[in-house]
Amino acid sequence: MPPPGISSRGASPLARQHSIPTGDQAEQLDMDGKRSLENLVSATGGRGAGGGDKAAAAAQSFYQLMSVLQWWFFNVVVVISNKYIFQIFGFKFPLTLTTIHFIMSALGAYLTIKVFKLKPEIVVQSTRDKVVRIMPVAALTCLNIVLGNVSLRFVPVSFMQTIKCFTPATTLILQRAVWGRKFDSLVYLALIPIVFGVVLTTVAELSFNWTGFLTALAACLTTSTSNIMAEALLQGKYAFDSINTVYYMAPYSTALLILPALFYEGADVSAWAAEQDNIALPLTVILVGGSLAFCLNFSLFYVIQATSAVTFNVAGNLKVALAIIISWMIFRNPMGWLSWVGCLVTIVGCTFYGWVQQKIKAQKAPALAVSEMQEKQPLMGNSK
Repeated sequence: MPPPGISSRGASPLARQHSIPTGDQAEQLDMDGKRSLENLVSATGGRGAGGGDKAAAAAQSFYQLMSVLQWWFFNVVVVISNKYIFQIFGFKFPLTLTTIHFIMSALGAYLTIKVFKLKPEIVVQSTRDKVVRIMPVAALTCLNIVLGNVSLRFVPVSFMQTIKCFTPATTLILQRAVWGRKFDSLVYLALIPIVFGVVLTTVAELSFNWTGFLTALAACLTTSTSNIMAEALLQGKYAFDSINTVYYMAPYSTALLILPALFYEGADVSAWAAEQDNIALPLTVILVGGSLAFCLNFSLFYVIQATSAVTFNVAGNLKVALAIIISWMIFRNPMGWLSWVGCLVTIVGCTFYGWVQQKIKAQKAPALAVSEMQEKQPLMGNSK
């Protein structure tokens, strides 16, 4: 069985705190971007002469900019609000917080699809498909989000976000080790600055914590596994967009997580609530954070529709930089100059890695097109 790629449609966006489109995902993003821009051109009057073209181009650029900005907003706010809840409110219960986020996401997806009908439902009628195809991905998604929140509980946002940038490396390692997939030598070279940046950031981290570090690494591994498994189980069967992904994944993730959360953290959560003089504020922030977690998935849908793979790659890396800077301004976690250099090298490395993937994809496209044309030609001697 050939190794699957990474599809933005297969992998749950709940698992994506940082995304770098590769392989089939890049192709899908390019197609989505072109379709959305074509629709936008039609809505603004098509390719009219002179001012019409300029107006359409301006509308396209504005739509792309707004889609990226709103994605940045929701992503950064969700990450920082989680850290704020852990650090400022003392709500140090990642299982419970993740459960609340899944509940809010499930509710938001249900309202979007079933009540307000803002998105058409992609129907999965087969119970076997729900159990065999969707539930394993939901379980990995659940584990990934839990690990990310556990890491955030122990280490600064800047450190956790930088470690999560290691995901391309874990994805490549898994595809090479499990499926024996071979990669272009340039891909391996492109991983060097990512690995170097992560190592430098780890060594220089002034607030280093082994639990936070190891859970962040584990989150990278589960993100890669979830992406690959989603592609293997769902590709060619269900073309989920981000909202339908949440619609199916979040309820399963909630069901898987709610009992462990009650068992391991229930008593401590009750004790924490009893100690609060005014529980309304932290409870409001927790619930709003859960609502924003769903909005993040909605925003991801729009940014994928509006941008090309290259734009999405660059925007994703700038998003990480923005989260690091804003979190440092809020929490003032100690960061030496080597930590800043490590973060910068990692982010630049991720951008370069995405560029390399796009370049390789573009080089292979003509050869694939020729191969497909040759396959469609009748074999000599068979035509009559």
